[in-house]
Amino acid sequence: MNIRVGLRLLQTSASSSGSWIWSSWCRSLRPGLRSGPSRGMSGSGRGTMNVFNREMKRKQKSWAASLPDSHQYDYLRDEVGGQVADRVYDIARTFPLALDIGGGKGHVAQHLTKDSVERLFMTDVSRQNPAHRPTEIQTHRVLADEEFLPFRENTFDLVLSSLTLHWTNDLPGALRQIHQVLKPDGVFVGAMVGAETLFELRCSLQLAEMEREGGFSPHVSPYTTVTDLGNLLGQAGFSMLTVDIDEVQVYYPGIMEVMTDLQGMAESSCAWNRKSLLHRDSILAAAAVYQEMYGSNTGTVPASFHILYMIGWKPHESQAKPAKRGSATVSFGDLSKINQPSNKDPS
Repeated sequence: MNIRVGLRLLQTSASSSGSWIWSSWCRSLRPGLRSGPSRGMSGSGRGTMNVFNREMKRKQKSWAASLPDSHQYDYLRDEVGGQVADRVYDIARTFPLALDIGGGKGHVAQHLTKDSVERLFMTDVSRQNPAHRPTEIQTHRVLADEEFLPFRENTFDLVLSSLTLHWTNDLPGALRQIHQVLKPDGVFVGAMVGAETLFELRCSLQLAEMEREGGFSPHVSPYTTVTDLGNLLGQAGFSMLTVDIDEVQVYYPGIMEVMTDLQGMAESSCAWNRKSLLHRDSILAAAAVYQEMYGSNTGTVPASFHILYMIGWKPHESQAKPAKRGSATVSFGDLSKINQPSNKDPS
């Protein structure tokens, strides 16, 4: 899938709907909930790896939401949100109560109808109130961190998440929390960026810094592979898993437009070991490398986003169970004989 942009893909902003419900209300739903992780600790509070500065990510989202032209940077989130909604429509049922984790401006909700979701809670880590897309669904806005879901167990029939879980320090813990807040036979439908996302930008910056500075620092955050994601979903307790990958390529005039749009999307790196500044010579060299290695005949450069889509169900006795081992009545070895002509006399 390709998205071509001039300087950026322009879209119109939508008026705000729904209501905000702040953290004091959230904590009342789940006694003992902490308001957020402290510096140097992971989101789970169990000493797992702490890769991302969550406070920095909150500030990035608040800054991006406050931009007067913030709607110009929504093209990727709107596209992925539509794909997530399509997977909800593939499930032939109506969900009375749903949760959209990191819902932002309603990039998924704008594609849903009352026939699919009757009532929707949308969480966001930023207090900045972005004008989000109109929807016919009754929505409630909740200030909450993706790493600390403030809801009781067995609450929601459906949980959604689009392009937000890749910034959690404890992805296994976040998936376990999603599993907990789902009702039995509830379903989780989500999307996050995969390991090969922005490989063009990553490679160009590394080569430029190696040449100009004699070494390089990470500027693009680490992402999850598709195989790891399937394993993590299974470990979190989900069943009937579906994980697939899609590649979206967005074309820009040059490397500066790529980085500008990443800032506008609030997708700049927030890793603790990130390098805060890029030298001017390194940026110019990276721009030349980007154009030379990946530039198109039209003079634009691509930025690839590998999107991992996932569907997982919370187990319930009504769900179909796999057949017992050894219960098969047909051998796989017989499949090769299906289309072979018969030697029997037709008379």
